[in-house]
Amino acid sequence: MNQAVPIRVIVVDDDPMVITGIKGILQAAEDIDVVASAASGEEAIEKVALHYPDVVLMDIRMPGIGGIEAIERLLNSVRAPKVVALTSMDSDDHLFRALEAGAAGYLLKDIGPVELAVAVRKAQAGEPILAPQSMRRMIAKVTSNPDHRLQREAEALLAELTDREMEIAELVAEGLSNQEIAAATFMSQATVKTHLNRINIKLDTNNRVRVATTVVRARKF
Repeated sequence: MNQAVPIRVIVVDDDPMVITGIKGILQAAEDIDVVASAASGEEAIEKVALHYPDVVLMDIRMPGIGGIEAIERLLNSVRAPKVVALTSMDSDDHLFRALEAGAAGYLLKDIGPVELAVAVRKAQAGEPILAPQSMRRMIAKVTSNPDHRLQREAEALLAELTDREMEIAELVAEGLSNQEIAAATFMSQATVKTHLNRINIKLDTNNRVRVATTVVRARKF
């Protein structure tokens, strides 16, 4: 997959060996350019403000400002990048906290070189970077304790969607990718992406998991 303008990436990790390895993998891809690296959440925030990357690969556990807080801050910044959580621990707690903070996806550090480059491309394109089973775990955790107040809030948010947007939100909740949604609704992927952008604005969210949990919460009872 080649494109005229490379995807700009910043790698954040407090282990220099990890940064070196990830940079080596991504720089081998013609359509990806690692524009900077950072060893802490604080440095990541500074580097993002300086370089305006498309995607940030963010380690979760770091001294000082950790990955979760850094994700939250970056997503509230001007020209917020897509942030993908990167961790060595397959933990439900880390998964939950990263996605609740607004991460576009969740990767383990033992991911293969090809899969890592694909994940960066998906993040830049707004595609899901989470295995369906992980999304189901996330939704199950978020909705495990019935809360009628949260249900009413979810219902009110979904009421703002058009019929077509609601259809797409439901397909997101089922774990479908943009390509699969496009095939199911007989739309182009570009049109699906436009609808998803509108859905995110109306639901005040920035990732597919939050869209999915809103749909599930509204229908939990």
